Amino acid sequence: MLNGLWLGFFIVAAVSAMAQWLIGGNAGIFAAMVESIFAMAKLSVEVMVLLFGTLTLWLGFLRIAEKAGIVDWLAKALGPLFLRLMPEVPAGHPAIGLITLNFAANGLGLDNAATPIGLKAMRALQDLNPSPTIASNAQILFLVLNASSLTLLPVTIFMYRAQQGAPDPTLVFLPILLATSASTLVGLLSVAFMQRLRLWDPVVLAYLIPGALVLGGFMALLATLSATALAGLSSILGNLTLFGLIILFLVVGALRKVKVYEAFVEGAKEGFDVAKNLLPYLVAMLCAVGVLRASGALDFGLDGIRHLVEWAGWDTRFVDALPTAMVKPFSGSAARAMLIETMKTSGVDSFPALVAATIQGSTETTFYVLAVYFGAVGIQRARHAVGCALLAELAGVVAAIGVCYWFFG
Repeated sequence: MLNGLWLGFFIVAAVSAMAQWLIGGNAGIFAAMVESIFAMAKLSVEVMVLLFGTLTLWLGFLRIAEKAGIVDWLAKALGPLFLRLMPEVPAGHPAIGLITLNFAANGLGLDNAATPIGLKAMRALQDLNPSPTIASNAQILFLVLNASSLTLLPVTIFMYRAQQGAPDPTLVFLPILLATSASTLVGLLSVAFMQRLRLWDPVVLAYLIPGALVLGGFMALLATLSATALAGLSSILGNLTLFGLIILFLVVGALRKVKVYEAFVEGAKEGFDVAKNLLPYLVAMLCAVGVLRASGALDFGLDGIRHLVEWAGWDTRFVDALPTAMVKPFSGSAARAMLIETMKTSGVDSFPALVAATIQGSTETTFYVLAVYFGAVGIQRARHAVGCALLAELAGVVAAIGVCYWFFG
């Protein structure tokens, strides 16, 4: 799938360039495309430097949280909920702890760190699967919740914005939080409908109702604020949450007699190993996207969508953010490249860049997650996993666009 997507970028760019040369007489198009390849290769290395630091930092803190027992506490706290949502998983099964740790990494926006943990969780669930080639209900729910991208603290999005020179990298904190909540809710409800899960169970309601009330009250409060106040609140909450989480991990670790420095270094080494393997993918996708943009093919496609949006009488500013949404279900690296390219082309704090960042933080690579997670354990029949995951993905994109108009429009 990724092979076809990547090759398709170059083929479409080549066709577009030939048309511009032979029909439009633009002989300089090929020089622009070659220049774009080298410029994007350089940009990949610049992004990678900051990515090394970000992944190393947060995997270090996650290791402290793990050794301090915070992850185990979360697993116990969420245990009753998982017993209702995943009734085939026994209480105390290792899969619960792994699922919790995976959600914690996803919640921090560390999707690259969450993947290896998620694979361990999927293998643990596979041990309970009575039909090894058919996805179990628990595996489907786990995959769809992953695909819904519940991101509570999108530190990698902050990192990309900082790398591109954003004066306030955390500006998109609240928009991402609201959009990812919508995608996760739709994912959960769609799976519950297909699997006949009893969401009205008293235990499930005890978890969902307080969360819904808090989110609803928070949104009601936000509705009373101006756009300027919303942006300021998003910034201060993002920074306070980020720093508060660090202090929480360190204090709890110290109280639990964890050697926090040694634990941090141990986790940071894992972060370095994860990050160093990402550079080839980042170079490949950024160069492909750069060629696509330089050839004029991307602009041509967006102009077509823009005309349709204008015909419908809608505002067209979100259209330039759609490339991120279009490729996100297939490839995280391609979507990341589209996001960076949008920030570089339109400006890091432009409306399209803010929408693209919110989409990137509130959606997931559905087909990639499906292929990797199910492929790792030999699942051949995904049942309703794809439909539910794509529905959650669509909800995240629509919510991201709507929320950004609310905050920045």
